Amino acid sequence: MKIIKIQIGKVKIPLKKPFITALRRVDFAEDIIIKIITDTGNIGFGNAPPTAVITGDSQASVVSAIHDIIAPKLIGLDICELETICNQIDKAMLHNSSAKAAIDIAIYDLFAQMCNLPLYKLLGGYRTDIKSDLTISLREPEIMAQDALEAVSNGYTDLKIKVGNDSTLDFKRIIAIRNAVGNEINIRLDANQGWKSKEAVRLIRQFEDKNLNIELIEQPVIAHDTVGLKFVTDNVDTPIMADESAFGTYEVFELLAKRACDLINIKLMKAGGIHNALKIADMAKICGVECMMGCMLESKVGITASASLAGSKSIITKADLDAADLLATDPIVGGISYKQNHIILNENNGLGITNIKDWEFITEIK
Repeated sequence: MKIIKIQIGKVKIPLKKPFITALRRVDFAEDIIIKIITDTGNIGFGNAPPTAVITGDSQASVVSAIHDIIAPKLIGLDICELETICNQIDKAMLHNSSAKAAIDIAIYDLFAQMCNLPLYKLLGGYRTDIKSDLTISLREPEIMAQDALEAVSNGYTDLKIKVGNDSTLDFKRIIAIRNAVGNEINIRLDANQGWKSKEAVRLIRQFEDKNLNIELIEQPVIAHDTVGLKFVTDNVDTPIMADESAFGTYEVFELLAKRACDLINIKLMKAGGIHNALKIADMAKICGVECMMGCMLESKVGITASASLAGSKSIITKADLDAADLLATDPIVGGISYKQNHIILNENNGLGITNIKDWEFITEIK
C-alpha cells in the first residue's frame, strides 16, 4: 500500500452558536482536509483546524507546510513503514504541529485499514463508548447559566466552562451556573491562560470555600509560565490540568518531571499527531497522571481520530471532544457518532470515514 498522491482541500462549517473563550471568538469551523491516496485505492483522511492563537498555524501556513515540505517526502513510501513515515513527518520541519497532525491522522487511518482494524482497536482497544463534556462559551453569567441548562437538558452531565477574562466576573459566572444546574452536574473550568498565578490561587480558593465542587481547572496561567502553573497546583486542593503548557512530548516530560500539574490535556493538533500523542499518554501513565483527550474546534475527522485514541488507552480518563457536536451541519460521512453526551466509536476499518461532502479542493502532490 504505497502513497501515490496527497490532496489538500478545505471545509467551512457553521457553528450552532458562537464559540467564545478568553482568547478568541469563532463562528465557523474552518478545517484543512487531507486525503492520502494509495496504489491500492485506499484513502486516508486527516484534518487540521488552523488555531493561530494556540498552535500558531493559519490555513495558509498549514497548506504550505504540507504541500511544499512534508508531503513530497512521503510520496512512494509504503504505509507499512509507519516508523519511517512518522520520522519523516517529525523531521521535515520545526513546529507546524497542526499540519503534521493532519498528515499523521491520515497515515494512521490507512495503517489501520491495511491491518483490517478500526483505529481504536489498532491503538489498544480499551473502550468503544466515551463520555464527553460540552463547552459553555464565555459570556455574561445569566447567558452562560442558560446555556448550561440547555446542555443538561440535551443529556450532558459534564460541562466545561470557559472563564479567564475577568476573575471577579468569573466567580459570578460559576455561582450562576452552579445555582442553575444543581450539584449533580460535573463542572470543569478552562481559563485559557487568562489568570496570573496568585490571582488563580485566590479565585480557586474562593470556589473551594463556597463548596462549588469544581472538578478541575484547566490552564489557569499563560502557557510558558510553568513555575506559575506549579505554584497554583501546589497551593489549591482542586486538580489543575495543563493544556497549552502541555504542548508536545518535551513540554509534557518537563511538566511531569516537575510535578507542575495534576492532569494532562492531550490534543493531536498540539502533539503533531497520534504517534506523539501515544508517547504523551505512555509518559503520563508511567507517572500515574491521568489525561483528558481534548480537541480544537474541528470537524468530525479529527474528533474521530482523537476519540479513537481516547478509546484505546486506560490513562485517558476524561474527554473534551464536543467540537463536532457544536457544528450546525456535518459534511463528514462515517466516523464517530454522538449519543447525547457519549461518543460511540464505529467498527469499520481505520477511522471509518468514507466521504467528505462540500469539500473544496485546493491542490495535490504526486
